[in-house]
Amino acid sequence: MTDVSGRIAFITGGANGIGLGIARSLARAGAKLALADVDVAALARAKAELQGMTQVETYQLDVRDRIAYASTADEVESRLGPVSLLFNNAGVLVAEAPAKINYDLWDFALGINVNGVINGVQTFLRRMVERRQGGHIVNTASGAGLAATTGSGVLYCTTKYAVVGMSEALNVELRGADIGVSVLCPGPVATGIVHRSHEVAPKGAVQLSAEHEKRRAGLREQINQALQQGTSPDTVGEMVLRAVRENRLYIHTDRFMEEPIKARTQALLAALP
Repeated sequence: MTDVSGRIAFITGGANGIGLGIARSLARAGAKLALADVDVAALARAKAELQGMTQVETYQLDVRDRIAYASTADEVESRLGPVSLLFNNAGVLVAEAPAKINYDLWDFALGINVNGVINGVQTFLRRMVERRQGGHIVNTASGAGLAATTGSGVLYCTTKYAVVGMSEALNVELRGADIGVSVLCPGPVATGIVHRSHEVAPKGAVQLSAEHEKRRAGLREQINQALQQGTSPDTVGEMVLRAVRENRLYIHTDRFMEEPIKARTQALLAALP
């Protein structure tokens, strides 16, 4: 895939953060956009911003809902045309101590970060293969999907490792279908993912004392402030566009995870018999 101009791009989590950064870069490159998000107000803002550059359709969608996903895909393709650029970007970041996690939080994180990606691939891949017009899939993972570090969280790491593995396997399996695959493994990016994730997370899923909740709120703000020092979403969007054009598997936004990746790789090799 070297040219995105005129192609139809479907972007989940497309109204905020990295998804909006990707949408902006694709709009400038001439792609038509279908933006899916749960945030209706953000979708309206994104459409108002981007429709001067390209055709934009917006859809409120919970990526966990397979029936709604399929219905949305049909509507997108009837309005814009066949989707050949798929960006499975919607995700949440929930950091909680392992002993405080319960099934509600597992289902929430896995449902969006893993099943949301599966639903995107399952919905669009067969269509892309059958049309034989090529295409590209970008799955948003994280540096936390390449190596576990203190503070990355068992929930988040579990989901993002799954996305990395799925993307690597798809890349191997789709080589003969003219469909490229990339996995975005960002370091810190200046988005509001921490607070947005908290807003939509199951309420009362974790039973906390008032003091503990105060500490958790403080930690969320610390993580948020650290992210604000990271790469801008628009810069990430340009990195993603370049990777699609160059058909690159891995997309890194910085060298933040270099040492953890080295340590993990060395430990894996040293453990071989």
